[in-house]
Amino acid sequence: MRNLIVGIALYISLAFCALCNASTLIQRDSSVASAGQVQREFVRRLSTGTKVYFPFNAEFTNYTERWSVASAPEIAVVVVPATAQDVATTVKIANAFGVPFFAMNRGHGSTISQRNVRHGVEINLRNLASINIAKDGMSAAMGGGVFVDEIIETLDAKGKTTVTGSCACVGGMGPALGGGFGRYMGYWGLAADQIIDLDVVLADGSMTKVSATSNPDLFWGMRGAGHNFGIVTQFRYKIYDRPTPTWFYSIMFFTNDKLEKFFELLNNQVDNGNQPKELTGYTLFLMNPEISKTEPVILYTIYYAGPVAAAEPYLAPFSKLGPVIATSGTTSYPEFANAVGSGVDSPVCQDGGSAALFPTGLKTFNGTANRAVWTLFKKMVTEQPGFQNSIVQFENYPVQKMQSIDPASTAYAHRDDNLLVSWTMIYTPSSALDALVPQYGHQARALFDAGEPQRPLNAYVNYAYGDETVEQMYGYEPWRVQKLKSLKKRYDPQNRFRFYNPIVR
Repeated sequence: MRNLIVGIALYISLAFCALCNASTLIQRDSSVASAGQVQREFVRRLSTGTKVYFPFNAEFTNYTERWSVASAPEIAVVVVPATAQDVATTVKIANAFGVPFFAMNRGHGSTISQRNVRHGVEINLRNLASINIAKDGMSAAMGGGVFVDEIIETLDAKGKTTVTGSCACVGGMGPALGGGFGRYMGYWGLAADQIIDLDVVLADGSMTKVSATSNPDLFWGMRGAGHNFGIVTQFRYKIYDRPTPTWFYSIMFFTNDKLEKFFELLNNQVDNGNQPKELTGYTLFLMNPEISKTEPVILYTIYYAGPVAAAEPYLAPFSKLGPVIATSGTTSYPEFANAVGSGVDSPVCQDGGSAALFPTGLKTFNGTANRAVWTLFKKMVTEQPGFQNSIVQFENYPVQKMQSIDPASTAYAHRDDNLLVSWTMIYTPSSALDALVPQYGHQARALFDAGEPQRPLNAYVNYAYGDETVEQMYGYEPWRVQKLKSLKKRYDPQNRFRFYNPIVR
């Protein structure tokens, strides 16, 4: 281990340091540091529990593999810190060398802005994954590297739950930094709304507590635009008594001749943002050759926090519409993601492919626009069979609690949206297909926009492709954008956190 830590200085100098020569590595604090001094600094400053991997190490691939190859940062060194202090020290060392650093948990971010990391230091938070429930049962302290499935399982074992991302395979904190949609948001709001306080490593490597009473301006920014301001090593999070022991689901497939009526029914269910807190809907356009080899089909999944009898009134209209395939079941919440295809081992969660999302926030589903999107989707998979695994997502979460929270209270700007849709391109890594992604994605988003011409484009930052404007991701109110930019000047004047849908370009 010591040899690896010592070696990092030499590896960074070779990979990054155009300033260097054989005897001089970096200029720091107005003095020149020799190679030996840098080596000794790494040995002295990183704890023995910290792991450091280079491309020649077998473990390097495991720690750098991502959900989307197309948007992967270029990493030269992986540091797996044992403590929060090691995170801070790694940031300081990267700053001393003038090289980029990039924090990672599960690796599911797909924005193309991550490509701007060149020969970077990955700070992998996996070892910071503790979960400690408070004695009063109202909160839990969690490490910045904890995964959603771990949160759900640990809390459920104590009769507790909270708001997390819907896919079990994503990190716990990453979604919350950009807002965070999940199946329990009808009860308690966004994932960001559950944050009580955060331990954050800032751009200069200093460590600070962030809460409503400690750095309250940064607390505002971290909840909705947090990727721009710091690395969360630990967070305290609201938790709740589990409201139901079981969840019901039903998965139905419809042919495209039902499209207009389907979205009419779905709008009735959404009820202009008033659907029951227990109810979530998830719809896809996708190819299913068992139903049709040439026509995209509609997949609709209903999630309900409770028994089948309570869900039946919401299910019945879709059952009457005539699905060609239907299946349903009831399960515990820890098993729910596996049951509906978003568990850790599900195909959608596997690393090594390429993906790009083009999200749009909406008030209501427009049947005409959705038909046009369906037609474009069919055209795309016909012209480019490499995109056959792509999908179009239509997510209708219960939003009343989210919308009851003052929109000015956090940096998350899109509380007025009732719906989240996303043209989602999934494909085997290919530079030829990479080049076609923006063409189809922008066409699709223009079609969604045409369905609500009176509203500007709202792009959910956790899904954003990466070429959206600051206003589209973080809000159009001038005061909001100015506040975010002022926070950047105060907490990250050198724009070190600029690789995940940045506020400052």
